[in-house]
Amino acid sequence: MAIEFYDVKLRKKVSLDEKEVTKTTFTTKNGQTRYGLRGKTKDGRNLTKFVSKAQWDSLKVKEG
Repeated sequence: MAIEFYDVKLRKKVSLDEKEVTKTTFTTKNGQTRYGLRGKTKDGRNLTKFVSKAQWDSLKVKEG
C-alpha cells in the first residue's frame, strides 16, 4: 500500500511504499505528543506527514 506525502519543493503529492516509511512521534514544548510518518524521496530529501493516533496505531511499519 502506498502512503501519500506532500512534497513542498515539487508542490505536489508523491506516493511512497510502506517499506520506505517509518513511524515517529514528536513532543511539543507544551508536552503534547504528535504522531507522524517519515519518508525520503529518491533524491534524498526528507518528507514528513502528521497523522492521527488511530491511523498511526493501525500502520504496520517500523518505528524510527
